Amino acid sequence: MLQSLRRHWPEYAIEAAGLGFFMIAACSFAVALEHPASPIRELLPVFPRRALMGLAMGATNIAIVYSPWGKRSGAHINPAVTWTFYRLGKIEGWDALFYILAQFTGGILGVVIAVLALGAWVSHPSINYVATIPGSYGIPLAFAAEVAMAFLMMSMILEVTNQARLARFTGIFAGILVFAFITFEAPISGMSINPARTFGSAFNARLWTALWLYFLAPPLGMALAAEVHRRTSHATVRCAKLHHDNDERCIFRCGYAT
Repeated sequence: MLQSLRRHWPEYAIEAAGLGFFMIAACSFAVALEHPASPIRELLPVFPRRALMGLAMGATNIAIVYSPWGKRSGAHINPAVTWTFYRLGKIEGWDALFYILAQFTGGILGVVIAVLALGAWVSHPSINYVATIPGSYGIPLAFAAEVAMAFLMMSMILEVTNQARLARFTGIFAGILVFAFITFEAPISGMSINPARTFGSAFNARLWTALWLYFLAPPLGMALAAEVHRRTSHATVRCAKLHHDNDERCIFRCGYAT
């Protein structure tokens, strides 16, 4: 444990910073698009605003993956992604644990920083700390939607990262999926597919509605994607990084090393 912490703490810190930045961006864009004082809210109806939010967060996700820090840590910024790669044998146990702890820490601190910067705008009921809660369609459909989105995201990651001609575009594909999920699915579950992202908002909002759903559904969906990949694909999972075409070190059980 101590050896992992001493050698790999920069990657752990990057994972915390990555999700923290994602949460700051989510709060900032939500205020700009959804706060009653925003001129954009007055100008545009609901669906175009949601599409703009999806575009902004998809671009944020892409920026994180292709940043120097994201290239180093692998840009998981999601405990469900880390857990799935651990189950696939690509991450050491202590690294997986510290990644997940860092992601939860980053999710909380990102919202805290957004509150310090934007004040009461983030806590306004129209923003509500960008909390993810089931919509009017109910918990069962929200659960199914979270499983389905997580399945699609991890299926894409496993398929694209293991194709030489496509691997460097993994971050772009992930950003496109984030855009599509927020634009079309957000009214159903709030669009999380990330337990640490949901917990960061819930912790600051003290809003624990259906928290179990966001802890269970994303890992389940990604685990199903990993199982399908194991049974149907002849390609070996090379690495747990979302972007490996760079000169940054890799701390995983990396197939590129051989």
